[in-house]
Amino acid sequence: MTILFYFIAFIAISVALVYFLGYAYLFSGISKTYLRGKSSANIDDGKFFRSNLIATTSPKSWEEDPELNKKELPKNISDDLLHSNTASFLVIKNRNLLHEQYFKGYTSLSKTNSFSMAKAITVMLFGKALEEGKFKNIDEKLSDFYDEFKTKPFGKDLTLKNLAQMESGLDWDENYKNPFLPNAKAYYGRSLMKATFSRKFKEKPGERFEYQSGSTQLLGFALKKALNQSLSSYLSEKFWIPLGMEQNADWSIDESGMEKTYCCIHSNSRDFAKLGQLFLDDGKVGDEQILNLDFVEKMRTPTEKSDNIYGMGFWINNDNPIKHYYFLGLQGQYIIMIPEHKMVIVRTGSYNNLPKTDRGRPDQVKFLVNETVKLFS
Repeated sequence: MTILFYFIAFIAISVALVYFLGYAYLFSGISKTYLRGKSSANIDDGKFFRSNLIATTSPKSWEEDPELNKKELPKNISDDLLHSNTASFLVIKNRNLLHEQYFKGYTSLSKTNSFSMAKAITVMLFGKALEEGKFKNIDEKLSDFYDEFKTKPFGKDLTLKNLAQMESGLDWDENYKNPFLPNAKAYYGRSLMKATFSRKFKEKPGERFEYQSGSTQLLGFALKKALNQSLSSYLSEKFWIPLGMEQNADWSIDESGMEKTYCCIHSNSRDFAKLGQLFLDDGKVGDEQILNLDFVEKMRTPTEKSDNIYGMGFWINNDNPIKHYYFLGLQGQYIIMIPEHKMVIVRTGSYNNLPKTDRGRPDQVKFLVNETVKLFS
């Protein structure tokens, strides 16, 4: 009995200490990963989080190319997709579905986690809100919406453009493996405001590029205040419905109902591809300009401070002979736009050891661009 008493006391004290130190979110993380046979966040975990609906009203299927799936993928592409634990691989060319392939039981109806591809979508919402006059200009300050930042060193200088370009100066370690760092707290915690507003600034905004989920989440909070509606409903109204998305999507939220704007839109690959097509079409759907062309150009123009690899929400590769830019999410979620070839490539899956040696850009993206263009040219 004595041993059991001390064991129970040890557990109780440990749990109390975890709560006292602000790490209670670890229990949520454990229940959603290790207790379900996973080692980290995964593309199928949307059902374990609260979410807001991103509704569509007039679904429109992709036009199918006469050559749809008539070319078998060569061994080098096929091996790469299998090795990287791919769930889907789609190729759109000239606005037609040219190749569509699913793996490991996934289908065209499967909703998977966008992870950080949502960052670019959040920037899209920012662009639309600017266009509609919800913000004064792109250089409006976050402190105009949240007084808390007026008293933070460097916080009063932080602009929305700084957040969109990943030049916030925020003290945020973009580490996905350490459960005690900000990303885990934001992902599994109850309050996105506590996870982000508690962070300090380590340098003056606008001085240096540093990719951070916290920056996009702060941009999301500014959007929330300016729009006075959920970001999910705004995304539905301004993009999901006009694009004729085939399915409703879901956007993970915290306990207050705030969307995780740095990640976590759960949708299918065909609809992800429509986001890519929107940018190949310079922000237009048919004859309707649904995102201002000037803002589209800002998103896909690389910044000097990022060493020309990042714009606003997009990763960019103009070094490659086949120039491309793309939405990028954890574990290899890609929506890749290749303007010269009027092509969109979508790849989803769970590439847990995704190599990023190309100046922070995944090697797999460049490989898929070069080999897919070669195959379908």
